[in-house]
Amino acid sequence: MLKIGVIGAGSIGLLFGAYMHKMFDVTVYTRSVGQAEQINKNGIRLIKKAGVLTAKVRAEVLGGEVMDNDLTIVAVKQYQLETVIRHLPAKGALLFLQNGMGHLRLLDQLEADDIYVGSVEHGALRESPDSVSHNGEGLTRVAVFRGDSRLLVEAAELLSANFPLQLEPDYFEMLAGKLSANAVINPLTAILGVRNGELVENAHYEKLLERVFEEAACILDFNDKQERLLKVKGICRNTSENRSSMLKDLDAGRETEVDAIVGYLLDEAAHKGLEAPLLRALYEMIKGKERSGRESG
Repeated sequence: MLKIGVIGAGSIGLLFGAYMHKMFDVTVYTRSVGQAEQINKNGIRLIKKAGVLTAKVRAEVLGGEVMDNDLTIVAVKQYQLETVIRHLPAKGALLFLQNGMGHLRLLDQLEADDIYVGSVEHGALRESPDSVSHNGEGLTRVAVFRGDSRLLVEAAELLSANFPLQLEPDYFEMLAGKLSANAVINPLTAILGVRNGELVENAHYEKLLERVFEEAACILDFNDKQERLLKVKGICRNTSENRSSMLKDLDAGRETEVDAIVGYLLDEAAHKGLEAPLLRALYEMIKGKERSGRESG
């Protein structure tokens, strides 16, 4: 049985741990002793429309034990990566599940032979330190960043029935598609304070969505802009009742992933000599709200 490590016990880490426990020997690595103890005692509670399932997995505090996994899944936010990287195992494959594309620069510095990246399309919400609500079923797109794909293929085959992994041929194209959606939906919903669906239900918001997407698409040099725009609008409709992660982070006074998402695009725009005034405005507004949240907290 393959040994799988999951670094990060937020919504995505708990979701992966819960679904993978039947097929693999799973260890979840947490930041706190309390959360590790709670998971070891109760397992991970997976809340679905059909009911509640309990997944018995092992939990350890990150940095406490030397990792010995065939595959280690890194499910923390991008701004947490630099802290986490020093704890990564020297052997075994790594799968990174961050939003944005800024983390690619960090992956180039790693020594691991087999490095994969993924784009998660599930909707999940951590309800408590040991429970996660799976409120939007999708799939996880994965691709090889460097190395051999065999372990990724094996994991995908074992998970195909209940928690599909879809292998993509080009990691850059895969991440760029997800980035264009995140760069539009996350900051707009966060600034406007609306759920995802309102971006296409309100004609004025939809026009704004289209203008922001146009800037992102130009920076990423998309040839199929209209097709990709339709996909972004489709995501808004398919997740119409969801509140974006950036909106939830601002409401909770947490740091957002705006640097990993919009910041990356602004860096690329500067490198290519392009102007992106709407993305720049959204970036500054999000950073301003982050600062206000810290000061009021």
